[in-house]
Amino acid sequence: MKRYIDGGEAIFAACRALNIEYVFSCPGSEWAPAWEAVVRQKIDNVPGPVYLDLWHETVAVGMATGYALVTGRPQAVLLHAGPGLLQGTCAIHGALLAGAPMVVMSSESITYGERPGQDPGSQWYRNLSIVGGPQALVENITKWSNMAPTVEVLYEMVIRAGEMSMRAPAGPTYLNVPVEVLLTEWTPPKFAKSTAPAGRKITPSEEIEALVDRLVAARNPVVLTETAGRDAEGFNALTELCDLLALPVIEPQSAVCANFPRTHPMHQGAVADAFTATTDLVLLVNCRAPWYPPSNKPANAATVVIDDVPQRPHVVYQALFADAYLEGEVADTLRQVTAVLKQRGFDKKLVEERRARLTASHKSQLVKMQEAETMAAASSGPIDPVLLVKELREQLGAEAVFVDESITHSRLVQGHLMIDQPERYYYVQGGLGQGIAVALGVKLASGNRPVVLTLGDGTYLYNPVVTSLAASKDYKLPLLIVIFNNKQYLSMKFNHLRAYPDGAAVTHKNFPGTDLSTQPDLARFAEPFDMFSATISDVASLSGTVRAAVEAIRQGRTAVLNVMVTK
Repeated sequence: MKRYIDGGEAIFAACRALNIEYVFSCPGSEWAPAWEAVVRQKIDNVPGPVYLDLWHETVAVGMATGYALVTGRPQAVLLHAGPGLLQGTCAIHGALLAGAPMVVMSSESITYGERPGQDPGSQWYRNLSIVGGPQALVENITKWSNMAPTVEVLYEMVIRAGEMSMRAPAGPTYLNVPVEVLLTEWTPPKFAKSTAPAGRKITPSEEIEALVDRLVAARNPVVLTETAGRDAEGFNALTELCDLLALPVIEPQSAVCANFPRTHPMHQGAVADAFTATTDLVLLVNCRAPWYPPSNKPANAATVVIDDVPQRPHVVYQALFADAYLEGEVADTLRQVTAVLKQRGFDKKLVEERRARLTASHKSQLVKMQEAETMAAASSGPIDPVLLVKELREQLGAEAVFVDESITHSRLVQGHLMIDQPERYYYVQGGLGQGIAVALGVKLASGNRPVVLTLGDGTYLYNPVVTSLAASKDYKLPLLIVIFNNKQYLSMKFNHLRAYPDGAAVTHKNFPGTDLSTQPDLARFAEPFDMFSATISDVASLSGTVRAAVEAIRQGRTAVLNVMVTK
């Protein structure tokens, strides 16, 4: 057996230095050097990343995103040339929005067979070349996009791409590795070692003291957050601060993870309208888009932003109207604020009056939610989506992790799941069609915890369903996929109605672009993979079928539930 130590080995050596655990690959003809490295790693019994062959680019990138959402750690993704990269761009953009670190790589030819020696293949000359290189295709949807021009710099460029992907704002980086570079002999570095962890960013004490002054003086403060709970430390630190000072917490429509216990009396729902007129201090904790329109901020409130990257470089327009920024690590900043408050003290009478008022408001919201669930349970025929979420909450318990790619049902899902722990809810960001892949990545990182994906029928049809289900079976990653099926693109219809409430479509009951009534039975896509599948059309069969699906995933089989909902 001849041992080829070339660019493929350089990539895997760099992955080992970065402590990358998985290489998610949608195969392309350029990656033979990487496959040689995979086999050598196995036969030599060298610790290193696990290589996963996947059948669609969205599946590869989406799984890397899901894995990063849970672990915070970057993984590697191998795609094919420019066309494969283009197939993956929707998911790469989603990773950018989600702040999911990863190193994406694909290839091109730079000699087109004119150099003596290794032949890259004629396909590069005929079909696969991209003017400006494939890196030009993704430069606006990655943090950094470049080419490794020679094998001598490949190892360090992969490491640099990985380290950049981890730094705030975390996100995908891209490296074009030409075929000729992959096939060139490589000399391993003399001083190979694991990369160092990123340094901490601390908010200065004077900024902490200034915020404490504002909090103590405020009579009607409010907290808005979208991603403070991306890790358990942020979730717990925010909970401690808001409990101590009786701060109301709003998780707006733009919230993409669980940030604060929904069962906590300080949780005030998803809409800040009740606080707009009276609040005197707004605390934006990892909240990139608190108001809509962006200028619709409270008129009489100061705004303090706690965020390690308050101005998102990938956002075209963002208006925070900040009076102060605290840009250290969010959990650490929140803990510092809590510690100073405990040391200095505050007006406990004012805080307890606020706590009583907010607790009453929270109880009122809970009563409305329970009334909606009772009404939904009393219905017959197609299922009220409120009842469906209630069943999922009760049958899966506190252990399950939810990935949500719904649109018109997203607020309902967030509200009725009543998540009260960190790292149990993730919303899929970017274009629709990534949800199954992201959920698979979440499952890969979550071990034995059950993972549930909620999405509409239109979104399910956007997903690469067959290739995603194949990955689920091949790598033993059981999911519970729950389709909220109303047989239409309801979001499109709502947008049409908002713009033309009395237009021709309303008058003639004709809404182009929304009809999904000719769809097949969506659950049956699971049958060729010997997965659990069921279509539920009436309330009477809902509970038992959900119970059977939950048991199926606990036994290691993916389950697809196609649930006919009333709205």
